[in-house]
Amino acid sequence: MRYLRTGGPAAIRRPRPTDSDEFVAAARRSRDLHHPWLAAPANQEEYENYLRRIRRRDSAGYLICDRASGEIAGYVNISGIVLGALRGGFLGYAAFLPYSGTGHASAGAALVIDHAFTSVGLHRLEANIQPGNEPSRRVARKLGFRLEGFSPDYLFIDGAWRDHERWAITAPNPA
Repeated sequence: MRYLRTGGPAAIRRPRPTDSDEFVAAARRSRDLHHPWLAAPANQEEYENYLRRIRRRDSAGYLICDRASGEIAGYVNISGIVLGALRGGFLGYAAFLPYSGTGHASAGAALVIDHAFTSVGLHRLEANIQPGNEPSRRVARKLGFRLEGFSPDYLFIDGAWRDHERWAITAPNPA
């Protein structure tokens, strides 16, 4: 398997149509873990729609894979990519069972952040996290994100407008 980057227990690569069965099985297995924070594509049609979304110019998607087995351990998306003076986007991430709590999500997200700042040329990434989602908050802190603010009723998730904390990280300034 050819990966974009590797580090720690994780490697990242682009999702493919042939990943559908494994991805959907992992999403279904992890449904209770992710609820109510997010809903990963849990059937073939949703996965195909996901692939279409992340192939747009303003989005990118990556699979987090376990380096030892090659299994899909989670995924990371960058949405709302804007170039020009901003050069930023919104980062979302999730681990699948049994990889939740193993360091795969933070290692994979770190690889995507490095790729975004170096190869894609982004300068700023934001992560919008619901206040009760402590695992995602831990990942953001571990990766060096800073808490920048609070947005009430920010995103419509699981049938309701949800409050979110706004976390951000910027690329290191060149020396």
